[in-house]
Amino acid sequence: MKKIVLAIACISWLFSCTKINETTQLRGSNLDQSAAAGFYFQTLQVDNQTGQFAYYHISVNPIFKLQFSKPVDTSSVSANIQLKENSAALPVNYSYESNNSVVVMQPKSTLTFLTKYAVTIGSALKSATQIALGVSYMFNEVTTIDSTDKFPRISDSKLLNLVQKNTFNYFWLGGHPVSGMARERSTSGDLVTSGGTGFAIMSVPVAIQRNFITRAEGLERVMKIANFLDVNAHKYHGAFAHWINGATGATIPFSAHDDGADLVETSYLMEGLLTARQYFNGSDSSEVNLRKLINKLYKNVEWDWFRNGQNTLYWHWSPNYGWDTYQQVSGWNEALITYVMAAASPKHTIDSLTYANGWARNGAMKNGNTYYGVTLPLGPSNGGPLFFEHYSFLGINPNGLTDVYADYHQQTFAHTLINYNYCVANPKRFNGYSDSCWGLTASDDNLSGYSAHEPNNDDGVLTPTAALSSFPYTPDKSMAALQFFYYKLGDKLWGGVYGFRDAFNLTEPWFDPDYLAIDQMPIVVMIENYRSSLIWNLFMSGPEVKKGMKKLGFNSPYL
Repeated sequence: MKKIVLAIACISWLFSCTKINETTQLRGSNLDQSAAAGFYFQTLQVDNQTGQFAYYHISVNPIFKLQFSKPVDTSSVSANIQLKENSAALPVNYSYESNNSVVVMQPKSTLTFLTKYAVTIGSALKSATQIALGVSYMFNEVTTIDSTDKFPRISDSKLLNLVQKNTFNYFWLGGHPVSGMARERSTSGDLVTSGGTGFAIMSVPVAIQRNFITRAEGLERVMKIANFLDVNAHKYHGAFAHWINGATGATIPFSAHDDGADLVETSYLMEGLLTARQYFNGSDSSEVNLRKLINKLYKNVEWDWFRNGQNTLYWHWSPNYGWDTYQQVSGWNEALITYVMAAASPKHTIDSLTYANGWARNGAMKNGNTYYGVTLPLGPSNGGPLFFEHYSFLGINPNGLTDVYADYHQQTFAHTLINYNYCVANPKRFNGYSDSCWGLTASDDNLSGYSAHEPNNDDGVLTPTAALSSFPYTPDKSMAALQFFYYKLGDKLWGGVYGFRDAFNLTEPWFDPDYLAIDQMPIVVMIENYRSSLIWNLFMSGPEVKKGMKKLGFNSPYL
């Protein structure tokens, strides 16, 4: 779960510049003298772009034309008009037009694709009559994307195999050596994540069926995790913490008062374990023992206790702070699975009133408004981040799923299409957004560290898992994104062994060096649900799941 406190503020342009023209009121003695003498900067033309705050898609052999109101002193140009990369001036050639009132600057060497540069104008630049400009300027430019393929073309089926296999490696090769659990991120050391591990466990049947690993290897890994959870991991009324020390099982606090049970993360973990239980259905003693252990872990979660005496579920409980966070699990968001897991519990179930009051808020989670031409059944304006339609639906098949509040096929499709349409419209004019480069969800962020990206909180960061985990909903649009991410951005975005990096920002430009479990593992599972419905079929086959969903009023071909 991407529990973060968002300080959502107005997003200013990432690339700012000072633009002064004839109507600008100049202040300060030097500026007054410059303006009075009629010497000022007018505009910058880069290739065919003129008068912008920032220049994108410029060629790697650009021509910069800087227009001034009067002829310049050419002897002052090289020290004051420069092309820079990371504050270092690059070698350029200068020439002049319009009686030296236009300075033409060209780099001596070809620039690098998809790289940020700056054109700077120093205040000491002088006119031919020796009047100093008196003010400095900086304009930022980003070179165009290299349109050539970075890897040889392969069939879409082989590409999906490659993405699933390498992304699965995040868990398989990068998991914790003691617990076997998924690390929160690739740099997390002993810190493992309960929810991300649940998603990773769901990827094990995919890896076996796709021949990435053997059934025996997958069984051994899931048993290792289950044993660690049973013996080592701290439990709070049967529930697990968000973060766990993968070597000792001790709780690692997620935040100040979140140092105990996390019921939503626990539900993701159980979603994964029940999926594995349904897959490892053989009569061999090792598979029998795994099923028994998973049943034990699931039955011991006191879902009903987390009602705290109310007709709702509460997200956290701490042995030190009790219910201090007082965060109810209410929809619409990523936590539908929490109510399904609670209702399905053989020992600690909840009733439909808790679902109606706590999750559905007696109908208040409904939306019904239209955004970017699409009507959204549930949730906040514009839908929110796309992980709302991923985490619960790794296991729950939304196709044909209905209750009194929504048709969940319509919900998942509508939310994804709104997100896509928003990116194509690109109202904030961020660099790179298109019908093949889209997807807003929670991920790393080059500006704030981590953020729940969505149309109401968009700062130019796109996240591969947003489009790729949406394959079951928007297959053509997701495939277009996959091909663009791999073939066109692959030299920067494709990390190889662990698949795509967590996030990127083409306006900066920036590519995250890291990977996150809760973003990587849904890619594996949701691509497989698109291809074969494997994980949907496994999870929805659970007898407790069927019973629990019926109790909550769901209708589905599986029930």
